[in-house]
Amino acid sequence: MGEEQASERENKEKERLAFQRAKDRARTARWDLNIAIFLFAILIIVIILLFQGVILEIVAPLAAFGLGMVWLCGWRQGRQLFERFCKEELARLEYERTREVEETIEDAVRKAIRERLR
Repeated sequence: MGEEQASERENKEKERLAFQRAKDRARTARWDLNIAIFLFAILIIVIILLFQGVILEIVAPLAAFGLGMVWLCGWRQGRQLFERFCKEELARLEYERTREVEETIEDAVRKAIRERLR
């Protein structure tokens, strides 16, 4: 009974770590080149409008809207990446578990063959 609880606790800890890895990967991958290009495009538009003499009351809301869109796109992309990375991490975890079981079975078969040959 104690061994099952320890094994279940270990599995939950591995799953928690897998979710944390997926979260970290999504956080770093959220700000990719597309988002950076979009941000620079907004900056260029704001600079051009200011050099053309457009009043600040028009440029400021446009800049704020652009920054909001950058944040929204980054947030959405991060959420999508998190879901994908979670699936990848859980699949990797499941693969490791099946490899452990397969190795245990292979060891038992080898031991049985060695015993039988003696």
